[in-house]
Amino acid sequence: MGFRIVIPARYASTRLPGKPLLPLAGRPLLAHVHDCALAAGADEVLVATDDSRIAQACADFGAVAVMTSSDHRSGSERLAEVATMHGWGDYDVVVNLQGDEPLTPPSIISQVAEDLLNFADASVATLCAPIHSASQLNDPHTVKVVRDAAGYALYFSRAPIPWERDVIGAESRETPIGWRHIGLYAYRAGFLRRYVELPACELESIEKLEQLRVLWHGARIHVAEAVAVPGHGVDTPEDLHLVAALLAERQTAPPS
Repeated sequence: MGFRIVIPARYASTRLPGKPLLPLAGRPLLAHVHDCALAAGADEVLVATDDSRIAQACADFGAVAVMTSSDHRSGSERLAEVATMHGWGDYDVVVNLQGDEPLTPPSIISQVAEDLLNFADASVATLCAPIHSASQLNDPHTVKVVRDAAGYALYFSRAPIPWERDVIGAESRETPIGWRHIGLYAYRAGFLRRYVELPACELESIEKLEQLRVLWHGARIHVAEAVAVPGHGVDTPEDLHLVAALLAERQTAPPS
C-alpha cells in the first residue's frame, strides 16, 4: 500500500502573514516544502488551503491545491476535510506535512508513512529523536515523549520526562536521557475523520498538545526513532533568513 501527503497552508499566520508565499531562494517557501513531499515517493501530494493566492501560487509551481474551509482550527482538521472530500478509505495513510518546514528530509516523510502501514494497531504514527542534554530536556518548547517496549506512546509532555532522580543537573550524556517529539504525523484516514469530532481533553488543554487527545480517547500512536533529523522550520523573519542561508549552503556544497 502507498500513502498520500497533504500540506496544510494558511495565509493568515499571526507572526508571519503570508508565510507560505514568502520568497525563499527565489521561490515561494511552500514550493520547497512541496519539493520535499514529491521526493518522499507518495502516491499523491496535495496542498490544502483556504486562500486563493496560495492556490494560484501552487498552480504556478506545479502543485495541486485543494480549497478547504477557513474555519479550521488545526492542520488535522484541514486534512480531515480533504480525506472526506476525496472519499479516501478508512485505512488509507495520510501524512500531514507542515507548510513551513522546507528542510524536512524526504526520508522521514516516507518513514512515518511506512511505520503506520507496518503497525496495524496504531491509528497515528509520528517520530522522535534522542535528547542528550539537560537543557533540552528541561526546555518547555521541546516536547518530550515516553514510549512502551513496542514503541507506542505512553505520554507526551513539555515537562522533562522521564525525570532522572539521581542525575539532576547533569548537562550532557553520551546515552540519551529522553526522547524529543518530531511533529510529523501519519494518520489512517478513517481515524482522522473521527479524531476531529472528538472533544478536547483536559490534558491536551493543560499541555497545549493536540496529540494527547488521541491517547485520552484510547487510540494508539506509534513513535519510531527518526532516520534523519528535520532542519529548521520557519516561524519568524529570522527563521526565514536562517533557512535561506542553509539552502544556499546546500546548493553550493560539493557532491558527496
